[in-house]
Amino acid sequence: MHYVKMMEKPIVRKCCNNQLWLVILISFVLCFVLLCFDYSALTGNQDGVTAVLVSNYENPITTQKSESLQFTTSLNETLIRPNRTDFITRQSSKDQQSVKEKPGADSCSGEYIYIHDLPRRFNQELIESCESITVGTERNMCPYLVNSGLGHEVENFEGVLLNKSWYATNQFSLAVIFHNKMKQYKCLTNDSSLASAIYVPFYAGLDVGRYLWGVKASIRDQSSFDFVKWMVSQPEWKKMWGRDHFLVVGRISWDFRRQTDNESDWGSKLRFLPESNNMSMLSIESSSWNNDYAIPYPTCFHPSKDSEVLQWQDKMRRQKRPYLFSFAGAPRPDLQDSVRGRIIEECQASKNLCKLLECSYGVNGAITCDNPGNVMKLFQNSVYCLQPAGDSYTRRSIFDAILAGCIPVFFHPGTAYAQYKWHLPQNYSKYSVFIPVKDVKDWKAGINETLLRIPEERVMSMREEVIRLIPSIIYADPRSRLETFEDAFDLAVKGILDRIDGVRKVIRDGGDPSSGFADGDDFKYTFSGYRGET
Repeated sequence: MHYVKMMEKPIVRKCCNNQLWLVILISFVLCFVLLCFDYSALTGNQDGVTAVLVSNYENPITTQKSESLQFTTSLNETLIRPNRTDFITRQSSKDQQSVKEKPGADSCSGEYIYIHDLPRRFNQELIESCESITVGTERNMCPYLVNSGLGHEVENFEGVLLNKSWYATNQFSLAVIFHNKMKQYKCLTNDSSLASAIYVPFYAGLDVGRYLWGVKASIRDQSSFDFVKWMVSQPEWKKMWGRDHFLVVGRISWDFRRQTDNESDWGSKLRFLPESNNMSMLSIESSSWNNDYAIPYPTCFHPSKDSEVLQWQDKMRRQKRPYLFSFAGAPRPDLQDSVRGRIIEECQASKNLCKLLECSYGVNGAITCDNPGNVMKLFQNSVYCLQPAGDSYTRRSIFDAILAGCIPVFFHPGTAYAQYKWHLPQNYSKYSVFIPVKDVKDWKAGINETLLRIPEERVMSMREEVIRLIPSIIYADPRSRLETFEDAFDLAVKGILDRIDGVRKVIRDGGDPSSGFADGDDFKYTFSGYRGET
């Protein structure tokens, strides 16, 4: 019996050892299976579910979605997954987009923009009361604010306009156009802590357009005061005290830089408010202060796909141009320093070399130059398009000329060279002719002789450069997105992101971000450093 008992112990121990190893083996197999399943879930196809970081703006415009894009939420909702950012990237394949997620990589790094959800009185209500907004000397902006700010569609005028991408666009609509394009920006975020820039959709140009004539200065300024009061109350303001904020207006910057409270002085004092001074403003014409930046006037061409741009460029290359130069505009007899009168005189004296389109009230009170067909027909038939300053340094005609493949001729550096540095080449002689006129009393332009002296090979080179610039000076239809071209909006966004990144670098290096941020530049609009034709 003792022997039997002694033999039982090792038998039991051996059995227990076998059971322990079996449990370990089964546990290992289960862990391996679970790991494989988890890995397949992480790396599997996720095309059907896409998280998109979008703005918290309440009323996004309707978009034309590609068939390859499948959203699980509407554009005014946000689906955020923890510890992961999904973003939209563009394919180089033909006119298609796909939504991709790249583990460990973020193509939007440094490019995220947050849109402030302003009270409606600063944007949407201005559109709703559009009949009170001034268009030149006439009231009622309403016809120009339809179609996301593009205006009504324009019929093809005598075959001049080629396709159905043309609209009766007003320059004062730029803020609305830009806002609608920003809603479709590929790197929007509703998390302001991720944003490299804060976009503020205050339609300051439409607001002041209600009060420019015969209205007290205090009324003109009221919205500006209310706006900055709201801005500084937001948590995003304290991050950089507004130096990462920007807004866009469809008027010249000078309309917001009234320096006194005299009732007779022009515009509002928005840009001289201390809080606004910390922000950057993009407008159709910049001032001489460093926190104002010029971006192109909107033209009437708003393509919805790349092929429309390519077709238009090809048409401009093949265009016959019977006139040496042309001018579309009206004299400025009330402006003593204006060269327009002399230009009109030279054009009229040049007979068949020059074509003049006087911007006057035509049939039914319509201004002839407001019809894009009239302007495009003139510029398409011209080798050079004269661009003197108007009521201010700049004019929309600059971009109409480039759009028509017509080489612009400038008489003052403030009309383009000192303005559109994000959109036009720094080497201005590549795309334009400069005939400096410092004082109209010393007019010795000799436009005919100057232009005729330019060699033909340089003419061809300048025209090709002008045609190449077309995508960069147009605003594509906000309801779509170009695939391979960067338009004026894209370049403006790049420019402002670089500007803000430069401010951050100053802060990182221990510098003062306010130094030079909003300083005045007394030399910006001088002739120094610019060489004209000889």
